[in-house]
Amino acid sequence: MIYQSDALTVKRLEGDIAELNFDLKGESVNKFDQNTVSSLTAALDALEAESGIKGLLVTSGKPVFIVGADITEFTSLFGASKEDIKPFTGTNNANFNRLASLPYPSCAAINGFAMGGGLEICLACDFRVMSSAAKVGLPETKLGILPGWGGTVRLPRIIGVDEAVMWMATGADKRADEALKTGAVDAVAAPEQLREVALATLQGGIEGKLDYQRRRDVKHGPLPLNDTEAMMSFFTIKAMVGQQAGKNYPAPVKVVEVIEAARSMSLEDALEVEADGFAELATTDVAAALVGVFLSDQLLGKKAKDWEKKADKKIERAAVLGAGIMGGGIAYQSAYRGVPIKMKDIAQPGLDLGLSEANKLLAKRVARGRMTPEKMGEVLNSIDPMLNYDRFDEVDIVVEAVVENPKVKHAVLAETEKQISPDAVLASNTSTISITYLAEALERPENFCGMHFFNPVHAMPLVEVIRGEKSSDTAIARTVAYANQLGKKAVVVKDCPGFLVNRVLFPYFGGFNMLLRDGADFQAVDKVMERWGWPMGPAYLMDVVGIDTGVHASQVMAEGFPDRMQPDFKSATEVMFEQERYGQKNGKGFYEYAPDKRGKPQKKVNEDVYQLIAPVVGERTEFEREDIIARMMLPMAIEMARCLEEGIVGSAAEADLALLYGVGFPPFRGGIFRWMDTVGLAHIAEASEKFAALGKAYELTDGMKAKLAAGERYY
Repeated sequence: MIYQSDALTVKRLEGDIAELNFDLKGESVNKFDQNTVSSLTAALDALEAESGIKGLLVTSGKPVFIVGADITEFTSLFGASKEDIKPFTGTNNANFNRLASLPYPSCAAINGFAMGGGLEICLACDFRVMSSAAKVGLPETKLGILPGWGGTVRLPRIIGVDEAVMWMATGADKRADEALKTGAVDAVAAPEQLREVALATLQGGIEGKLDYQRRRDVKHGPLPLNDTEAMMSFFTIKAMVGQQAGKNYPAPVKVVEVIEAARSMSLEDALEVEADGFAELATTDVAAALVGVFLSDQLLGKKAKDWEKKADKKIERAAVLGAGIMGGGIAYQSAYRGVPIKMKDIAQPGLDLGLSEANKLLAKRVARGRMTPEKMGEVLNSIDPMLNYDRFDEVDIVVEAVVENPKVKHAVLAETEKQISPDAVLASNTSTISITYLAEALERPENFCGMHFFNPVHAMPLVEVIRGEKSSDTAIARTVAYANQLGKKAVVVKDCPGFLVNRVLFPYFGGFNMLLRDGADFQAVDKVMERWGWPMGPAYLMDVVGIDTGVHASQVMAEGFPDRMQPDFKSATEVMFEQERYGQKNGKGFYEYAPDKRGKPQKKVNEDVYQLIAPVVGERTEFEREDIIARMMLPMAIEMARCLEEGIVGSAAEADLALLYGVGFPPFRGGIFRWMDTVGLAHIAEASEKFAALGKAYELTDGMKAKLAAGERYY
């Protein structure tokens, strides 16, 4: 053994080849934490001192290669200066440079995910052989930063600027065939032949059949572009990347700027430019927010897995009550993810609609080459449409998705309970109605909970799992396990009107209605909130949700929280409802909708809407952008603080992700609590005081006041 630590080993193989094997003890994956980085430094010391070595094979002792840096160690950098951040990349850059300069060829055998630093160490090697089952990528821009261990320098010199920028700007994973096609790897092998092919490739370098020195020269030299080519190329790329990324995500454009600035430099100088770019991005609020989202997502996943471990049985067969768009979406998601499902409705047209929805979604996958027609047939065959309860006693979970009416739901749930096994879980997809109240119709309320999907089911990641007063841990655990099987992000919340997401969304809509009452133009409000980062403004969002659904839900919320959600005026949204303008579902709401060539609804403005709402809105007034943002966001932020203080949601991280995954809260802001931390509670308090006359929805909670007084943050 040449070197050994808890993170990696170096041993001598037959033929004077050394093998550097990453195998981080106590972890399921390899990552570049401080231990691994210092171990690599020591391993390189040992390799440089070892005589007679002819080549180096770089491998992993785990099912994945290396997943990148340890992000948990990165959070300590936030708030630091650029000068403090730059050393973070320095040590491992020195390691990779030493690896790249060893006096013999090196080859990486990529057996699984090689992401970020995991791919960057492979780029430092002379040759790369990839398992056909592996994936590689540089996802740093998804965290608001850029590759900091040579990715922006080596990758463009290996695969060309255009391709490298696309890899880094999108942060997408690349399959083995894609990596081979671009020249990022030299060969692809079946998993069982990976080691053999990698050793053969390395041997080719040792024997001079493969010129590794020329490869090194390419990576150490400038990009092969003259000034005119460079000017035209980078101008075009920067414009395209900037348009796709948008102004709120600076990292993709910074990648292009770093590559351009370093295009004529040597490796060492180019790495300095990269380090500056990395440090500059790492000081931004966007990086802090996106890294926070990443870590919160890991926490959410761990909590969901912990619940799944508590489930006493796996969900193998499911059922959904109520076909329609929502029921069809649930049926599709269940069948597509491998859980056969019965889809029951009271009438054939409902079943036809549900099957049509599933068929449409599957056909899209086939058309895009993501599914074979044979697989589509298998999935459709695992959806069993029915007008009765035949063999419902065999299912493990039933999701009720009938009309949002308490009396109807009570009747359907009570009827269904008699048809299923005493052991089965019964869940309601209600968006607002109390789970504790719905459980009153049941003989086994302990087996009942909420399972609130968001529309469209296939696209929205979130599922709220709602615990009623009598819901058992077993029911919650099995429901979370089913959500995991469906590929959803499950957040467990306590029962209350609107649960979590709708409870905080409707104060946001309340702020919107008050702005209109006071003379704001709904189009102007939409534009401000979309520029702030929302995928759609409140008027457009209400149209998409469905104005009839919104009015019903707001009534439920007003009954539940009359002190702050019961308006004392008639709103423009109510006028829309009375005029049967329900939004996209019937082609007219605040906006009007007509399908484009692809069948997607496109919005346009009908000036008649202004005449309709004129009796309930004030004289047209131009509001300051910051005032619109404050009046929209404060009620949502304050209500979410109440939910956390009341224990409706378990943590700020879960609350933030619920809004990101449920209603499209801007990821670059990190969530509602992350946003409050960024702007500061003092700023929130100042805005609260400014708009105190608007009512209790704008009044800080006691918990927020206590945090402000103590100088505390949510994270």
